[in-house]
Amino acid sequence: MSMMSIRSATSRDRDAIRQVEEHAFGQATEAGLVDALVANADCVLELVAVEEGVVVGHILFSRLHVENGGVRTPAVALAPLAVEPSFHGTGIGGALVREAHLRLKAAGESLSIVLGEPDYYGRFGYSHARAAGFESEYQCEALQALAWGDAPEQGKLIYAEPFGSQIAA
Repeated sequence: MSMMSIRSATSRDRDAIRQVEEHAFGQATEAGLVDALVANADCVLELVAVEEGVVVGHILFSRLHVENGGVRTPAVALAPLAVEPSFHGTGIGGALVREAHLRLKAAGESLSIVLGEPDYYGRFGYSHARAAGFESEYQCEALQALAWGDAPEQGKLIYAEPFGSQIAA
């Protein structure tokens, strides 16, 4: 059995990423979101997991802002995370999240937001308690945050346009 590797996504991976997203979610919505985020240059970090030369996992973090009292603080939004169904339960998703977090911290990012399964993302330090102070159209128990150092604890979350939110000028 070969070793899975994680690397930055390239333009040559676009078709493979689309396929992983569609297989993982059973629809094209998330794949379309990825395409739009990349096309709009909203992507902060995009990684793929490769097994025997084939892309089997994908993660994308896009730019997000926290607006509070007229101050906009940059943050990132984790969306989406996808793994080919035949590789579910093998640790690829977790490996993508951990590697992405290392790279984001090293790049100076201080806050990551995710809308996802609390039990899953809680394993990586995300919590709804950390996100509860944010105003968002997505505010619910599944909205979770993870901070590395000094990061806002309240304010309005402004997502990249492909998420459907209006970005303030």
